[in-house]
Amino acid sequence: MTAFCLLPIESSTQEKPNILWIMADDMGTDLGCYGNKSVKTPNLDKLSSEGITFTRAFTVTPVSSPSRSSLITAMYPVSIGCHQHRTRNKTSLPVGVLPITEYFRHAGYYVCNGDGTRLKRPGKTDYNFTFADKPIFDGPDWSARKPGQPFYAQLQIQYPHRPFKKDTLHPVDRSTVLIPPVYPDHPVTREDWALYLESVQLVDKYVGQIMQRLEEEGLLNNTIVMFFSDQGRPMVRAKQFLYDDGTQIPLIVRFPDKKSAGIKTEDLVSVVDIPATSLKLAGIRLPETMQGQDIFSDKKRKFVFSSRDRMDETVDRMRSIRSNKFKYIINFYPDRPYTQFNTYKKTMYPVLTLMKVLYSQGRLTPEQSLFMASERPAEEFYDLVKDPFEMKNEANNPNFTIEKERMRKELVKWLEVNDKGAYPEDQAEVGFWKNDAEQAYQKKMKSYGLPVDISDEDYLKWWEIQLNLN
Repeated sequence: MTAFCLLPIESSTQEKPNILWIMADDMGTDLGCYGNKSVKTPNLDKLSSEGITFTRAFTVTPVSSPSRSSLITAMYPVSIGCHQHRTRNKTSLPVGVLPITEYFRHAGYYVCNGDGTRLKRPGKTDYNFTFADKPIFDGPDWSARKPGQPFYAQLQIQYPHRPFKKDTLHPVDRSTVLIPPVYPDHPVTREDWALYLESVQLVDKYVGQIMQRLEEEGLLNNTIVMFFSDQGRPMVRAKQFLYDDGTQIPLIVRFPDKKSAGIKTEDLVSVVDIPATSLKLAGIRLPETMQGQDIFSDKKRKFVFSSRDRMDETVDRMRSIRSNKFKYIINFYPDRPYTQFNTYKKTMYPVLTLMKVLYSQGRLTPEQSLFMASERPAEEFYDLVKDPFEMKNEANNPNFTIEKERMRKELVKWLEVNDKGAYPEDQAEVGFWKNDAEQAYQKKMKSYGLPVDISDEDYLKWWEIQLNLN
C-alpha cells in the first residue's frame, strides 16, 4: 500500500475521551425507547434517557460485511470495492483510504475489538479488504492499554442474528407482538417475531453488563458510548433489502456528562457517519476524502444512500436514496424475483417458507404478494409519511413524478461519483460462491434430517414443529 501522511490531531486542553462502540448484529429499532411495548429493554432505555437517540439512522447496505467495511473506513462500500458479500480474493483499500484505527493510533489511542458477550475475547473482523501494513486492532480489550492511555473500542454482540435465542427469564407475550402488514399474521410469523424480540432482550442484558463494567472501572465519566446495529432486522423483506426494515438501525450516543440527555432527533444519519463522528469526538481532523460526516455538526443530510449487491451466492444489484419523506429504489435486475434462492434465508427464515405456501394458495394480501412475484419493477417510489411500510409503489403515479425525478437525479449523481464497483462481477467468483452455497445447503438440510428437494408444504410443517406449534 502506498504510504500517505496522516493529518495531525487538533489541539485540545481536555483529556481525550474514550470512544466505545457497542454493536448489535442484525437489529432494527425494536426497543422500548423506540416505542416497542412488546419488548423489555431497560438497559438500552436507560442509555437512551442519558443520551441522544437518533430515530432516522440508516445503514449503507443491509448485510454485515459491507456494512462493517464502511464502519471501519467511513467510506461507502461501493466506493472501495467492498460491496459484495463476500469475496475470496480480498483487495487492498484504495490509495489514501485507511482504517479509522490508524487515525486513532496516530492520536495516541489504544484500539481494540472485542466480543460483547464474552468480554476480553476478540470480536468480528468481517471486512471485505486486506490491510497488510499492520493488524487493524491492538488487541481484544482496553485492559491491555498503557496507564492513562485513551481507547477506541468495539464490543460486538452477536444477537439478534439468527438463529434466535430464547429469553427464558422474560418470554415475550406472543399475543402482544405487532406484525407489520407486509407479513401474514400467522402463528409461525408471530412465534418467529417473538423469538427475535427475545434475542433483542439478550442484547439489552449484555449492554447492561458492559455499562456496569465501565462504572466499576471508573470509566463511565470519560467514555462516549455509541450503541447501534450494522443493519436492520433479520426478517423476510428486511435484511438484504433496501426497505427501511432492512436499513434502519438504532443509534444512541451517551456523553460522559450526559449532555443532551433524553433528546430524540429525526436528523438523517448514515452508518458511514458513525466512524467519522467518532474521530471528531476524539479531536481528530477528518480527511477531505472521507465520505462520512460529523452528525453533531451544523451540516445535516438531506438524503441517505444504501446499496445491495451479491449476497453469498445470490447475485443482485439495487440502489436507494431516502429523504425524510420519500424513498426511491432502482432495481437493476427487474427480471429476477425478490426471493431469489439464498441458502441462508432458505434454511433460517421460516416465514419465507410460510409466505411461499400462502402465495401458492392465494392467501396473501395483494401487497404481500408483490414480494413473492416472479419479477419486480425497475423503479420503486414510496411516500414514507403515508406509507411507512413501503407497500404501495408510487413510481408510476403522476402525482409523484416531480419528486421521483428529483430523487432519481440525486441518486444517479451519487452513483456517478461514488459507485466504483465493477459489473458484472467476475463469473469465476460468482461460481465459487454458488458452489459453496450449494454445499452449505446440502449440509444444513442433512443436519435438519430433511431432503434437499423437500416441498414447501412439508418444509412448513417441519418449521411448525421446530417452533413448537404442533
